[in-house]
Amino acid sequence: MAPFSNKQDIILRNFLITVLCLLFLGMFFGLTGALQYLSPGFLKNYLSFERVRPLHVSSVVFWIIFGAACCVLTYVKEYVAGNLFSWKILKLAYIIFLFSTIIILSSYVYGIFGGREYWEFNPVLAIPVTIVWVLLLINFVKSIKTFKKQPVYIWMWLTGFCFFLFTYLESNLWLIPFFRNNVVYELTVQWKSYGAMVGSWNMLIYGCGIYLMDKISGTKEYGFSKTAFAIYFLGLFNLMFNWGHHIYTLPTHSLIKNIAYVVSMTELILFVRIIYLWKSSLSTALKHFHYLPYKFLMAADIWIFLTLALAIPMSIPAVNIYTHGTHVTVGHTMGATIGINTMLLFAFIFDIIWKEKIIAPEKIKNFNLVYWIANGALLSFWLALVIAGFLKGHWQMHPASVPFSAMMSSLKPFFIIFFIAGSLLFLSLSVFIFVAVSALVKMKPQATPQAAT
Repeated sequence: MAPFSNKQDIILRNFLITVLCLLFLGMFFGLTGALQYLSPGFLKNYLSFERVRPLHVSSVVFWIIFGAACCVLTYVKEYVAGNLFSWKILKLAYIIFLFSTIIILSSYVYGIFGGREYWEFNPVLAIPVTIVWVLLLINFVKSIKTFKKQPVYIWMWLTGFCFFLFTYLESNLWLIPFFRNNVVYELTVQWKSYGAMVGSWNMLIYGCGIYLMDKISGTKEYGFSKTAFAIYFLGLFNLMFNWGHHIYTLPTHSLIKNIAYVVSMTELILFVRIIYLWKSSLSTALKHFHYLPYKFLMAADIWIFLTLALAIPMSIPAVNIYTHGTHVTVGHTMGATIGINTMLLFAFIFDIIWKEKIIAPEKIKNFNLVYWIANGALLSFWLALVIAGFLKGHWQMHPASVPFSAMMSSLKPFFIIFFIAGSLLFLSLSVFIFVAVSALVKMKPQATPQAAT
């Protein structure tokens, strides 16, 4: 990417800085929540767990969603070799996003709620969030102009933008009495929308991943390949129908659950493909591993493998009974949001700033240590949650064995590992955040050709 050179670039830079700050806040509140899990009275009178949890969740979800959207628009600007459709629309979207986020997080601090999981803020605030997304979608579609003969990542970005809007609106259907007055209906539509929503932001992020891999390889072959489009349609298929495994425990129609099970098992195709291509992936990694964005791509690739290794058995009803509502689910979520989504977003952000050579060479060497600490800490963090979750799941199916308090006490060593690993993860990822924000701030605007209106 060329130096930040016009109004659009400045707004995109500010967007990236803001979402990186949200990641830092999300990790900080997550670590605070972990400490409160070990010591329930910690900050109880000032910032209790019921406030810390939504502060953590909303900050991280906004980092992923809007970070992905910002990276997409940055790459679109590069792809079309020109300006986005309108810098005014982009500026308006950023202003609304910034003030909405401040209001949402402030409402949590003051204990003002009213929504549901992921979106625990007052549903009135869903209006500006929706407006921001529509503005970003308009800028994307108008900037691409035509969708004829486009590479797979353009279709992935379009799918991600459209399906997130759909699933976000769907997640607010509980406001309608028909859903709100029936607990099964409400839980079904909530869990369905969240499952598909994850698929929508994955489309945005994985599309950027394919774009970046084509850039690194110096060709556009993969973006137009049959394999890439086959994986895209497999992902779209899972986005639309995979959500059913989230509602195995609800008294809904068995056909929905059976379809979801079959669809979930198609993930085995991706799992086997990763194993099959492992040797060639390793040789490619050795060739490009000096390039920091590629390091993050490789980390995400490993975490995709681990996440699938956990997600596939979790989609089996007999196993899901043990894992549902336990720390296994939390571990699966953390592996996906940090190991996959965050690592990939770091890859895109460092790709955006890398060519400017703002980061000193001596800092790049130090990144290797921080990189391995982050991934080692995340693995320990993930394993502690998964093991604790399976032990709790076993207790849930055999509740007469020991009291709940005794069971939770037996899990405390895993929670201590979880907290220590989480602290190391927070510190190591904070280094990358600080370096990225510092580099983005240093990217001064230059004289520019005309910006789009």
